[in-house]
Amino acid sequence: MSHGDGLCLRFPENLGIHASLSHEHAANMLLRAIQISQSTPYSWSYIDRPSDGQLYLIYVPPQMSFPIDGIRYQDSETSYRIPVGAGREMEIAEIKFGFIPNHDQVAYRVRRRYRILKGGHPQLILIHYSRGQSIAIAPSLNTPIRVYPLRTPNEPPVFVLGERSGHKAFPQQAGGVPRPDRQPSLPGGMGPMGVPHMMNQQAMLAQQNQRMEALERGARERERSGSMNARQQARETEEDFFLDDSDLVTSRSLAVARYRRNHEFMNEVFMHAGFGMLKEKADPKPSFSIFDKKDLESKIANLATEVEDLKRKAAERQAARQAEEDYQVGDVSMEPLSGEGIAV
Repeated sequence: MSHGDGLCLRFPENLGIHASLSHEHAANMLLRAIQISQSTPYSWSYIDRPSDGQLYLIYVPPQMSFPIDGIRYQDSETSYRIPVGAGREMEIAEIKFGFIPNHDQVAYRVRRRYRILKGGHPQLILIHYSRGQSIAIAPSLNTPIRVYPLRTPNEPPVFVLGERSGHKAFPQQAGGVPRPDRQPSLPGGMGPMGVPHMMNQQAMLAQQNQRMEALERGARERERSGSMNARQQARETEEDFFLDDSDLVTSRSLAVARYRRNHEFMNEVFMHAGFGMLKEKADPKPSFSIFDKKDLESKIANLATEVEDLKRKAAERQAARQAEEDYQVGDVSMEPLSGEGIAV
C-alpha cells in the first residue's frame, strides 16, 4: 500500500488544543502513550490542514516516511536532542514559516515533532502545531501540496505495540473506538467550542492529564477483562478434558493400574531389604593402627642419640666453667706475697 497521500496511523482519541507544549509535558505524554498503545489500536487517517495548537500522536513504521499534513513550509526542518531524565533522550524537530496554500495570507505556522529515541519508542511521534513569526508567502509556492478530495480510508485499525502488534482490529474487536475527527479552524483565533488559544496553560495540562488517565484506566480494564475471560475459558476446557477422560476409564483398567503400581512399590522395598543384598561390615581398625612400629623405634633411637650429645656438651661446659673458677682463685692467693716483696 502506498501512503504518498499522507495516510498514517493516528491515535484514535482527540488530544485537544494546546497553545504551547513544554518539553516535560511532551515527554510524559510519549511515555504514557507507550503503555496505552499496547491495548489501543491506531486508525488509518490523515493530518490535513491542522488548527493552531492541535496535537496529534501517530505511529510511523520504520519503512514509512513522515506523512504530509497539507501545509507547505518555506523553511528547512532543524532537530536537536535533550535529556528528559532517567537516561532518556528526546528528539525535537522544528520547522517554521508554514502556510495552507490558497488559504493563509502569510506563512506563520510552526510544527514541532517529539519522539523519545533512548528509553522510549522512536516510532511514536507527538506532533504539535502552533503560531510563530510570519513572513510573506512566495507566489510560486502557493499551490496545494496534496490532491483533494482525500481518499476515504477503508483499512481497519491496527495495533502498533504489545503482543498484538501488527494485528488488525476489526469493528467488533476495536470496542467501538470512535475515529477522531479533525477539528476545523474557527475565525478569530478560536479553537473548538470557542476556547481561545491563550487559555490557561495549567487548565489545559490538567485536562490532558485527566484524558490520558481515563485512557489508561480503560486500557487496564480491557486487559483485565480479556485475561479473566481467557482464564475462565481455559478452566472450562480443562474441566471438560478431565470429564472426557474419566468417562473413558473403566473400573478394570483402574484396578490393573493400582495393582501394577503397588507391585512396583513392594518390589522396590523387598529388593533393598532382602538379606542377600546386605553387605557385611568390615571389622573396625584398632586405634593404634595408624602408627608404624619401625618408624617409632627409629625416632626413639634418634632421640636417645640427641640426649647423649646434649649430656656430653653439658659436661664439657661444666668442666670449662670449673677450670675458669679454679684459675681465678689462684690469682687472688698470690696478691699478698707480691705486696710484701714491694715493701722490703
